[in-house]
Amino acid sequence: MPRRILIVLGHPDPSPDRLCRNLARAYGESAELAGHIVRRVDLAALDFPMLRTVQEFEHGAIPYSLKDAAEAIVWAEHIVFVFPLWLGTVPALLKAFLEQVMRPGTAFTYPNKGGGLPRKLLRGRSARVVVTMGMPAVLYRLWFLSHGIAGMRRSILRFAGVSPVRETLFGMVADATDTTRAKWFEQMRRLGERAL
Repeated sequence: MPRRILIVLGHPDPSPDRLCRNLARAYGESAELAGHIVRRVDLAALDFPMLRTVQEFEHGAIPYSLKDAAEAIVWAEHIVFVFPLWLGTVPALLKAFLEQVMRPGTAFTYPNKGGGLPRKLLRGRSARVVVTMGMPAVLYRLWFLSHGIAGMRRSILRFAGVSPVRETLFGMVADATDTTRAKWFEQMRRLGERAL
């Protein structure tokens, strides 16, 4: 059964030879060939301000340049984030994007004055976080406990109701051979075909 998929390319560099860009392309093309409906958001192509106050976050309007992206998050059944690991976590541009689009009214609602927990507005959606890094992926998982990705998974995606959130980590990318990269692209094509 076809799924609605949103691919968020979180690499700040628009260069066409970036590994993240090609991993996202492999996933998206395969998903479309399998009959899934794919939308894409390329953060390197967007210009938007950073949030600076709680008032802005809670009551300000989503910037015009991100309205389509916010709508696509609500539209999607499965969201794929592709980005490089920078200083152990997501690049600042991706974090700024998430702060803008995962706001009250889009991702969650605050409880009434009587208290309680926020209501999750993105239930029923799944996600995959695809991350490239210079270190071995197993080191990031076991020694660093995937801390930067864990924060995104727990405090942003699951907080809004997105579950399950799966991870695909590609490590030692600077030293990867053409054969290794071809295997990674094939892995992404298989995931895209199955909308996982």
